[in-house]
Formats: sequence, C-alpha cells, structure tokens
Amino acid sequence: MTNEFEQKAEQPTIKKTRRSFRKQQETQQPHPEPTNDQPVRWVQLRLIPIWLRIILIAVLFVATAAIGLIIGYSVIGDGDAADTLKWSTWQHLLDIMSGKQ
Repeated sequence: MTNEFEQKAEQPTIKKTRRSFRKQQETQQPHPEPTNDQPVRWVQLRLIPIWLRIILIAVLFVATAAIGLIIGYSVIGDGDAADTLKWSTWQHLLDIMSGKQ
C-alpha cells in the first residue's frame, strides 16, 4: 500500500505553460459561433462626458432659477422684470430680512 503512494508521488508533475495550454485548446473543439438564442451585450458609449453633464446641470439650474425669479418678481409681484437681476434689488431684500430697514 505504501508503494502505491510512493509511485504517485514519483510521477512528474506537468508544468502548466502557455504552450501546453495552447496545445490543449487546439486539441479541443473550437468554440461554436454564438446563436441568436444568446443575449447580445451592448457596449454603452457616453456621448456627453460626465464633467460636461455636471456643467450643463449647473447652467440649467441657474437659468431655471433666474427665469423663476423673473416670473415671480414681475408677474406675481408686479415689479419690473429687468429689476430682478439687479444687485440693488437683492441688497434691499437682504436689508429688510436683517432688520436694517
């Protein structure tokens, strides 16, 4: 019984190399071409880079806020639309909020 273990231990181990791996694959059957039953993997390509998306979102946010301020100040508040984006208007509002006036 010990002879069996010694014989197995004496057998040389096959070194795994690229060459032996290639030979093993050549002897096997080639891979079949994909059929229509297999799902197709789509590669997603970003048309707009992430940094440009962030800038676009920031610009759209500022534009939307400005349009909302203009509509709120001129239509709802009966003020002039051009006065909405002037600093003096906002300074007056900040003075009212802080209690200076």
